[in-house]
Amino acid sequence: MHDDFRTANLLGAATLALSDVVVAEATRAAGTSSSGTAALVVLSTDPGLSVTELGRRVGLSQSAAARMVSGLESQGLVHKEASWGAWVRLRLSDPGEQAAHTLLACRGEVLRQALGNLDDGEREQLGELLSKLLTGLYRQPGDAEKMCRLCDRSACVEGGRSCPVGQADRDHRVSRDRAHG
Repeated sequence: MHDDFRTANLLGAATLALSDVVVAEATRAAGTSSSGTAALVVLSTDPGLSVTELGRRVGLSQSAAARMVSGLESQGLVHKEASWGAWVRLRLSDPGEQAAHTLLACRGEVLRQALGNLDDGEREQLGELLSKLLTGLYRQPGDAEKMCRLCDRSACVEGGRSCPVGQADRDHRVSRDRAHG
């Protein structure tokens, strides 16, 4: 009989250990906080977000997001563009784009090193299991942006593959639209 408690505990320890290493290396590479690091990644794929929306995606209140953006702006990584009314859109500066690229490369290297103890078949099997796990962790619209806030999105869709979190989001929206339409 399989011990689900042990497997769950191992999963918890592995995810926490990986998270600690990834966040430490990514923040070191970007030269900013963990929320600032996530903001750089989010803005690299979705430029033009408002401070409030960026904060939602990285898990910050509006006031905390405003302070984070001010810090990124003072580092020369982000700049604000006027939109309509009092709204502003956020965009990465050239150094911000470079920082996002560098931190994603660093993150990827840390994660590839963690997979180094697995053979090719085990890595393939783990990829399938992680896709299934991530699909199950998705609950509602908005989860995808938060779950993938430090993802290298191009790695997930390389070779025409589909991101499991993005697919779960699309499936949820289709199901919701059918129920209401």
